[in-house]
Amino acid sequence: MEQRFTELKAKATKELDATKKFFERLKKKTPKDLDDQFLQLHEQAFGHIDCLKCANCCKTTGPLFLQKDIERLAKHLKMKPGDFITRYLHMDEDGDFVLNVLPCPFLGADNYCSVYDARPNACREYPHTNQRKMHTIFKETLNNTLVCPAVFEIVEKLKSVYP
Repeated sequence: MEQRFTELKAKATKELDATKKFFERLKKKTPKDLDDQFLQLHEQAFGHIDCLKCANCCKTTGPLFLQKDIERLAKHLKMKPGDFITRYLHMDEDGDFVLNVLPCPFLGADNYCSVYDARPNACREYPHTNQRKMHTIFKETLNNTLVCPAVFEIVEKLKSVYP
């Protein structure tokens, strides 16, 4: 599996400039059906890509933790929010709470999330390819092509929809 992600990252990196230009072009004149196209391709990709065989997002990137995420997770773990922050988080240069370490400390060896029901909102929404106003998160989507095989597939197929 590790080799597949090395190959994915190599392909995504090779396509990075072309994908960036593609998004710049789409942003200038956003197609009316862009969100619908993303959603359709999202559903197709996740029809055959199993996140539990991957978990690359949990291994290589971490979510931003909002206060409500911290409170929900602390309650789930029967901790005080301050203790949760001390144990698992730090504030980054942008003033956001992020994980102290990667891979995510809540990711099990089987790629299951031990706090799945209480996971942060950013994890719930990842990889963000089934949202509205996709044109507003092209930068994040571009970065996610390097992390998530589904995002890479979605974007590559999108390029044929809007050549």
